[in-house]
Amino acid sequence: MANITRIDPLEDLFRGFFVRPVDFNGSPQQTPSIKMDVREEGDNYLVHAELPGVRKEDIHVVVDGNQVSLSAEVKQEKESREGDRLLRSERYFGKVSRSFQLGQEIDDSKAIAKFNDGVLELTLPKRQASPNKRLNIE
Repeated sequence: MANITRIDPLEDLFRGFFVRPVDFNGSPQQTPSIKMDVREEGDNYLVHAELPGVRKEDIHVVVDGNQVSLSAEVKQEKESREGDRLLRSERYFGKVSRSFQLGQEIDDSKAIAKFNDGVLELTLPKRQASPNKRLNIE
């Protein structure tokens, strides 16, 4: 006797639809970048950078002259229960970084960094230009 198997064409079409990441724009997904606002207020530069899902300990800020570099790592929590199955994951886990230059050098000894509710706030005071010093010729 022949084995007959019924095939549902829609089953194959939708199999894994909720498991595979789907990009509805047709373009490849890119690593997210740090979104930020940079303002100049008097003698300071103010930077607000969005870092959702990042812990304060995983953020690094480096100031070198007028160059500012931000980097952070979003770590994935390994929470799975017996019988659970992940259907779709769109959150990014990994490292992100961004560097930018400001119009004037930063006084890094007076710089302040605060992190609250997923937003990094930097207060970067401008380095005061030293007046010209005349050298005596001997």
